Amino acid sequence: MKKALLFLTVIFAATLVLGTALAEEPAASEVTPAAQPYQLESGKNPEATLPSGQKTKYFEGIEFLTGFEWGKIHDTTRNYNVVPFLVAFDFTLKPLLQKININPSPLVQFQIEPFLSFITSPHSNVELGTSFLFKVGLLPQGSKLQPYVKAGVGMIYLTQHFGEQGTQFNFIESGGVGVHYLLRKNIFLTVEGRMRHLSNAGIAEPNHGVNTYFALAGLSYEF
Repeated sequence: MKKALLFLTVIFAATLVLGTALAEEPAASEVTPAAQPYQLESGKNPEATLPSGQKTKYFEGIEFLTGFEWGKIHDTTRNYNVVPFLVAFDFTLKPLLQKININPSPLVQFQIEPFLSFITSPHSNVELGTSFLFKVGLLPQGSKLQPYVKAGVGMIYLTQHFGEQGTQFNFIESGGVGVHYLLRKNIFLTVEGRMRHLSNAGIAEPNHGVNTYFALAGLSYEF
């Protein structure tokens, strides 16, 4: 548990440091006026820079990911294998950051990610839950190739019984890295690797935790 929390803390710190260090504005010729980040003039509300009558849009995109999840549980000789299906709703945090005079060029997003996953081993079961994640890009948001890091927490219910866990309702901490690649206008190929720690936060015994790893791929649509 301590190692997983340390891992996520490092990921989150790297997210903030790299997002600030690599915040370079994309060339004006590469970004349409509608896609340019909102600019904040000193002492002014970010919405004041928008055309008259236009409101700040926070809902920025949606992602569909699937792949393979695997890990080890000690109460069986079989591995823990899962086929995950995740949908992430992306909300930009740039307008909020600009209110405190922070103007990042890479994407900075809060994600709400519901998921339904099918456990194939050690027995046929289901995972159902939602994650809440922060994601920061490592290159300007107008780039064709957009690597990113992410970290967050969530809740999960499993029909699978674990010897390590005294409850089927659990909490999860996740951290990962990935990349978006522009295929065509507003559509990106997404590839991601992720680590997840599952435990019940001490609400029942036993609470030894289960670590799993994800290899994910899918499509992302940017509004």
